[in-house]
Amino acid sequence: MIRKILLLYITYVLIGSVLIFAIPRNVSPEYAKKSNYENYYSDEVGTDRAIILDNPLESGLARLFIIENAKETLDVSYFSIERGETPNIFLGALFDAADRGVQVNILLDGIFHGLRGARRSTIYAIYNHPNMNLKFYEKFNPLLPWTINNRMHDKYIVADNKISIIGGRNIGDKYFAPEWYKKSITNDRDVIIINFSEDNEISAVDEMSSYFNEIWNHKYSQNVNLWTRSIFRKKAEIIANSMREKANKARKLYKEQFENIPDLYNTSLPTNKVTFIHNPIERFSKEPWCWYELVQLCKGGEDSIFIQSPYIIPSKKMTKDLINKEDLENMNITFLTNSIASTPNLPAFSGYQNYRKKIVDNKINILETQSSNSIHSKAFVIDKDIVAIGSFNLDARSAFLSTESMVVIHSEEVVEEFGGNIFNYTDESLLVNEDYKYVENVKVEEKQVNLIKKILVKILAIPLRFVEYLL
Repeated sequence: MIRKILLLYITYVLIGSVLIFAIPRNVSPEYAKKSNYENYYSDEVGTDRAIILDNPLESGLARLFIIENAKETLDVSYFSIERGETPNIFLGALFDAADRGVQVNILLDGIFHGLRGARRSTIYAIYNHPNMNLKFYEKFNPLLPWTINNRMHDKYIVADNKISIIGGRNIGDKYFAPEWYKKSITNDRDVIIINFSEDNEISAVDEMSSYFNEIWNHKYSQNVNLWTRSIFRKKAEIIANSMREKANKARKLYKEQFENIPDLYNTSLPTNKVTFIHNPIERFSKEPWCWYELVQLCKGGEDSIFIQSPYIIPSKKMTKDLINKEDLENMNITFLTNSIASTPNLPAFSGYQNYRKKIVDNKINILETQSSNSIHSKAFVIDKDIVAIGSFNLDARSAFLSTESMVVIHSEEVVEEFGGNIFNYTDESLLVNEDYKYVENVKVEEKQVNLIKKILVKILAIPLRFVEYLL
């Protein structure tokens, strides 16, 4: 009887967490009808200005700057807060903001949030603060196995409904490369959006605030269960004070940056229009809102498409949507991604291997970085005036399973700034030739790969072909 029950449960989990997601959804006719790539363009200069952040340390300091200067509210949404000193500094800054009266709302993914084990005391410290709230989005329920794939992958902060930062970085040392961090860096990109409106014009920052409120108040976002809180109360206060002290040390270490407050208007770049896009908040296979909008933008382009993503696993449906050369005739298309040498994610890279040849055969340029540091940036650039930056990877998980969010920026100035920064990646990359080997480049040496890593990728690529929609 026990064996039969166990077998039934395993079958239930297999169906509920894997097979049920095999068939991707399309956007509804109602959604498609209101979508038009021309909605992202404007002939006039808009109310929002933007700052692109590629440098890891500058991105970390920018977050601290936004938190330090918040006056009323901080809405914080992240997939993961990892172990390390940078997360402690980040949380310490949030505690300091709450101490001075700012309402701090923190929303984390319910599985990958990172506040388990010894770090659980952080949850109690947040719970005990009168100006802080914490929620987890969709904690795993073993009786509802499909919840394992309903993940919140958003990464952004909104302060006072006036300034926001959004990108692909989680909170961890490897994303910000502080002075004491000596390991491989995970390179990513953020963009700060500043609302300079004085007459209640709609800003992308307003759109981000509305989205945060929607997901914060959704039934999938749950308060923390603190039935053992009395055990951890004293330890929680010690942890909070320790984080405050680490944030204070960071202020001293980077004293010059904190004291020289930048002129945000003159530091930022003008935009014609900034639009915030996101996936729907629902379980099971989602309508691919972000993907649909990005594809429409690509098909509305005239000359070039540049896509940067750590993982390129477009699935059969996504391949049909974008990589069909007939829809993008005469367009110069380039993908920039990790090589087998730089990738830290073997399953994802193995899934990419199943599409690498087809992408090349469709006359799409692939650049693979040969750096010892990996790419984690996500961006779409269309022609010389549109760039989309956020959390969306070029894979089926971002298209159909997770919550994702991006800002689409219409601005020649921002795209030009992006292009200047992207050389840091392309200068360390090799182009994949028609024979699927690298085009020789005297300036870039192909990074050697461990034989075991090569074998594992080849082995994994075979079974992952059947579950690519989960990668």
